[in-house]
Amino acid sequence: MRENATLESWCLAPPCGTFVFLLSVTRKYISVLSATRVKGSAMGKSKQTGNHNSDKKKSISKTWKTKRRTKDLDQIHADMKPETAAKLLHQKVDVDVTGCAQHYCLHCARYFVDLRSMKEHFKTKVHKRRLKKLSEEPYTQAEAERAAGMGSYIQPKKVEVKTQAVEEDMV
Repeated sequence: MRENATLESWCLAPPCGTFVFLLSVTRKYISVLSATRVKGSAMGKSKQTGNHNSDKKKSISKTWKTKRRTKDLDQIHADMKPETAAKLLHQKVDVDVTGCAQHYCLHCARYFVDLRSMKEHFKTKVHKRRLKKLSEEPYTQAEAERAAGMGSYIQPKKVEVKTQAVEEDMV
């Protein structure tokens, strides 16, 4: 080690209101080069933005992601019309869709691998809840105008919805 070697040391994160000394250390003596008082936070401005407690944006964005989004109830009501339902229930074989597009639940807008899994789905709470939601008439523009004061309110009618008939000879 050389004779006149100096070692300078800094305190990296001192608490507020304390002094920071710049020291020059040699073999024979220690001298104070400067002393400064630390004001405020020594770490600088916090990089955090936003409030962690409000997860409203996250939950809304997760809710409306399009990856697992199913059809809305009014779209399913449109699919339940006889001519559209016939097309959906008797589709051509499509290898890109689950079950080759041969096993489709009309009310849940969902494809199944085989007939057995579709029959089991008909017994589940998810399917029964969907049938209950579909039993109410879909919301229309006329109903929205009546609710806004442009006419007298009429309660929505009940629509009878039953689980679709399953054909045993489906391949």
